[in-house]
Amino acid sequence: MSDKPPDIRACFIGLWCLLPQGGQFTRRTDETGKVVIVTGCNTGIGKETVMELARRGATVYMACRDMKKCEQARQEILEKTKNRNIFSRELDLCSLDSVRRFAANFKKENKQLHILINNAGVMDCPKLLTKDGFEMQIGVNHMGHFLLTNLLIDVLRSSAPSRIVILSSLAHRFGSINMVDLNSENSYDRSRAYCQSKLANILFTRELAKRLDGSGVTVNALHPGVVNTELFRNWRLFQTEFGKYLLKPLFWPFVKSPKSGAQTSLYAALDPNLNHITGQYFSDCKPKKVGSAALDDKTAKFLWTESEKWTGLNGSTI
Repeated sequence: MSDKPPDIRACFIGLWCLLPQGGQFTRRTDETGKVVIVTGCNTGIGKETVMELARRGATVYMACRDMKKCEQARQEILEKTKNRNIFSRELDLCSLDSVRRFAANFKKENKQLHILINNAGVMDCPKLLTKDGFEMQIGVNHMGHFLLTNLLIDVLRSSAPSRIVILSSLAHRFGSINMVDLNSENSYDRSRAYCQSKLANILFTRELAKRLDGSGVTVNALHPGVVNTELFRNWRLFQTEFGKYLLKPLFWPFVKSPKSGAQTSLYAALDPNLNHITGQYFSDCKPKKVGSAALDDKTAKFLWTESEKWTGLNGSTI
């Protein structure tokens, strides 16, 4: 045994880094035979979600835009979990054609889908448009997933009990749905656009849950926490000299690791106690209240109707 005294500073930093990690999903489950889709999972929360699903025996389809990074992540997951039923498939949520192609090809390969995790997202990006002319944040975070989910509803229904998990954010509380300029054509504020897209996630969750009532398909939303992922690559605060060299080092110790950020996704997707829970919002593996704007049924119906128009799903059967 070493006589060297403990490094108090290292111990303090270690404990400090544990503080923000939040709720952990520790319940043991066997997901053998379950078919899962996770979007945007070549890194960060999505990758850690796939890693744990693979460890639990699930068959997972990694739906990603960058196939090189997706395949690299898949190979790492195969090596660490020894689960050979992990597949990479191309899905670009910036393109409705890509979404339709992915859904059609998936249904040719599979007759079952037990869990759909809408994990992919963009945050605080400059004014950009998707291939279909949508403002990037509402386009990727909401419209792409709206179409994907609708196109997969039939296989989710036939596989019931099944679950849809939608990653939102605490930022929804600061959002509003701009009914006059949903696409931010007249003016653009990157933070407001992000908050609008995260509010859209919860409004979509609640409206979809109502439409699927009694089908055996549940749908819930969640806030993963503030997580150290690539989502922060566009955050303007960290692009300044002050942010890079002073704020960033102070900020990161209070941020969750991607593995901890994935815990509420796993909880919402796998916990048996949630078998009949739908239309809810979770954080740190616990139910949380949503902001008041997320409870507006009129706005939810407006958003659904607009989303159908934008994505060409007029007259959805859900």
